[in-house]
Amino acid sequence: MAESKDFLTGRLMVVAFEGWNDAGEAASAAVRSLKEQLDLAEIVEIDSEDFFDYQFNRPTSEFDDEGQRILVWPNATIYGPSADADSTVFLLLGTEPSRNWKRFTSEVLNVAVDAGVSGIVLLGAMLADVPHTRPISIYSTSENDGVRTELELERSTYEGPVGILSILSDAAEQLGIPTVSLWASVPHYVHNAPSPKATLALIDRLEELIHVVIPRGDLLEEAAAWESGIDALAGEDEEMASYIQQLEQARDTVDSPEASGEAIAQEFERYLRKRGDGPAAGSTEPWRP
Repeated sequence: MAESKDFLTGRLMVVAFEGWNDAGEAASAAVRSLKEQLDLAEIVEIDSEDFFDYQFNRPTSEFDDEGQRILVWPNATIYGPSADADSTVFLLLGTEPSRNWKRFTSEVLNVAVDAGVSGIVLLGAMLADVPHTRPISIYSTSENDGVRTELELERSTYEGPVGILSILSDAAEQLGIPTVSLWASVPHYVHNAPSPKATLALIDRLEELIHVVIPRGDLLEEAAAWESGIDALAGEDEEMASYIQQLEQARDTVDSPEASGEAIAQEFERYLRKRGDGPAAGSTEPWRP
């Protein structure tokens, strides 16, 4: 296990992958927003056929700036500060690899070590039973004792299947690079559309961590429009509106100042029984891959 000393003062790599770890495209959009604000240069592009299944993540046909048709292949790219930049932030953005995760992780961390990266922040987004009308929850965790103490974070208690973010985190910690994971909860009933509200919540939390001012651009307006659009859909669907109201009641109970752990658990059990899931499903622990 790596030991953390002033996690925030070193060179940080911020990571997000499109795919399983990226509900509502929230995590990848947050890293793209950060990339637009920083003076970064491409360090390496990982596009080996050894890592990507093109039947699962197909190449796309696009037009470049000169109007020429080009093929864009699934890849992952690492960006770092340009020679005269003041930033100490690196980015890893791309498609979640389909295979050979151990070798992919090794290649990424070799670049990180060569670049002097001293900490990694992993962004993800998950579908959850949460209402779109309430603030998006960001679960901030770390497996590193020193980082948890420094940043007042929790340790995830999740056990189960994981994505590439967890593989990177485990390998980095073993290598001596401490990590932090930030996960946004995206309402599962709008999973087919990008979620600018979740992206905005991740950016807010990321900005707190890495001490880099990230302009919001049109995100505030887009988040408001996203919420208004779902409100309109719910206004035409009584069953959907009723379900969202149940989610709001459950969320408000958890957030209330007088709520105890036992009261929260009981409220969730009642809520889940109404849905027919039974009390066995009444855990308040969020899913954290």
